Amino acid sequence: MARANSSDLRLPDLRFVPVAALVPHEQPDEQRLEPLVKRFREQAVLRNPPVVAPLAGAGEANARYMVLDGANRSSAARAAGLPHMVVQVVRYDDPGVQLLTWYHALDDSPRPGLEGELTRIPGLTIRPDRRLHAQAALARREALACVVFLDGAVATLHGGSDLVERNQLLNAVVDCYRSRGRFHRVTGDSIEEARARHPEVTALVLFPHFEPAEIIELATSGARLPAGISRHVIPWRALRVNVPLERLSDPETPLEEKNRWLTGWLKEKLTQRQVRFYQEPTVLFDE
Repeated sequence: MARANSSDLRLPDLRFVPVAALVPHEQPDEQRLEPLVKRFREQAVLRNPPVVAPLAGAGEANARYMVLDGANRSSAARAAGLPHMVVQVVRYDDPGVQLLTWYHALDDSPRPGLEGELTRIPGLTIRPDRRLHAQAALARREALACVVFLDGAVATLHGGSDLVERNQLLNAVVDCYRSRGRFHRVTGDSIEEARARHPEVTALVLFPHFEPAEIIELATSGARLPAGISRHVIPWRALRVNVPLERLSDPETPLEEKNRWLTGWLKEKLTQRQVRFYQEPTVLFDE
């Protein structure tokens, strides 16, 4: 851990932007949306700004930003009627920005019930498979997803002729279980490891790796990935900024004036030595 000083400053690019300029690339998690709106109003601050990347093709006055991390926070801001949002702006082609994948560990989803729901999705084909072959098919993008069950059975999911159709099917797959039960985002492809943390898990859904160009194509077309699949790792992530809600909700103050205030406010935090930089992996226990 190191305190900020003049030799190592790499301050995040924090800005006020219109909420209407934020373009999500994934579906919001409806179960988390209402609590987030409530938390906004109770805490009266924005703790952790969403991370966004500028989209090409628009001038500065009409700039749009794709939300890389913070889809629920930006959706909550829209639901709360906020005109502006403080975001952290990064370049999507920055070598430090990584696009990884979350997997879904499902609680109380026995194989017969889950397979029955999946077979009712139009255009989706389910094939029993061997674990190693299923993972290889997923890596080659020959499968939409693969499901590992507690009894050791493995199934691959297939369908769709292009990115848009495959994404629609992926949304249908996730919708069939997220509306009726709890799932956990995990990074490992082992159901045994998932159960070590979450003993109620009975199935593990594995997704393919996406490329940034695919994320941009989906977002700019108005399509959305299912919630909780894409995982962006952002260097120098800004946390606990705690911007007062009154600054976000004020519709009268021009955007330029808000950004001037933000610049001065952040400089004051540096002067008061309230900014710390963590280069090592950090675990927070108060989120």
